[in-house]
Amino acid sequence: MQNTRTRSDRTHVPSVSPSPTRPLLKWAGGKRQLLPALRQHYPASFTRYVEPFLGSGAVFFDLFSTGRLEGCAVRLADANPDLIGCYRAVRDQPDAVIAALRRLAREHRARGSECYYEVRDRRFNPARAAAAAGPESGPYDATLAAMFIYLNRTGFNGLFRLNRRGGFNVPAGRYTDPVICDPAHIHSVARALSGAGVTLECMLFDAALGDTGEGDFVYCDPPYAPLSRTAHFAHYTAGGFDGSDQARLLAALLTGARRGASILLSNSSAPAMVKAYTAAPVRAAGLVLHKVPARRAINSRAALRGPVDELILTNAPAGARMQVPLRMLRAPLGSGDPHQLPATRARERQA
Repeated sequence: MQNTRTRSDRTHVPSVSPSPTRPLLKWAGGKRQLLPALRQHYPASFTRYVEPFLGSGAVFFDLFSTGRLEGCAVRLADANPDLIGCYRAVRDQPDAVIAALRRLAREHRARGSECYYEVRDRRFNPARAAAAAGPESGPYDATLAAMFIYLNRTGFNGLFRLNRRGGFNVPAGRYTDPVICDPAHIHSVARALSGAGVTLECMLFDAALGDTGEGDFVYCDPPYAPLSRTAHFAHYTAGGFDGSDQARLLAALLTGARRGASILLSNSSAPAMVKAYTAAPVRAAGLVLHKVPARRAINSRAALRGPVDELILTNAPAGARMQVPLRMLRAPLGSGDPHQLPATRARERQA
């Protein structure tokens, strides 16, 4: 399926970054720490890149920065409309987003967490509710996108969490001097998202993966399977992501692999995932399971943070023997096992 632009009025920009482009957002489970391991399984060549759980887009930005997406069609998708809306606003209106972020940065310097809760409860949630009720095309404007980025950079560990009423309710983080507005970074991200052949789509993973096959490189970073019975992360989309979703995703990837797609998937080392990823149909499709060390950085108890195993499932042969640098285990990360939040104040319980 040929990838087409959703808008035709954007100026073509080169799809190679003059310097590495890092992700725009902190994101629970973001993959910057696993890039050294994931890079070993990038296919030598491909004509289309498909990422149905975009999140922070660490792998996309890595491929873009190294020129691997030159001449390729790129489908970036996620079921989270706030995420896709924010990325589209940054892509189409980077200067307006920067201007709004500068205003928020000034407010935050003056009022700190008081500003955070005012933006979250009195501005962002009402504005996103109004946007969701509006027309489907481009409901996120630059002001709303700037609030999304501001809350992401000043909230607890970059989480995106919704309460039962669909409101964003992540508490403020404890940061002394967060970088809220970085104009050069915003423009770098906009450049990557505006590359020729790149589309941003709000859709379920089934639709994004439905036509994958020969010539495609598919990277999937789904919401992680919980490592324990009590480790359930509050929903990041209205429907959540449970065991049946994990099974449907695996079935879609097996179909793509049988059609000739290069598959790369990361997930937690939950026993259910290890069992699913080593089943006979998975092995028959040419997919091999690897365990790599990662760092769990989100947990209410400090003793439960630290090195854990994560899984990589792929049919792309490793370019070299998989060795993960020790610095991956030491880096302070806004990713990991996003299953528990610290106790929050009364206002959070009311949210």
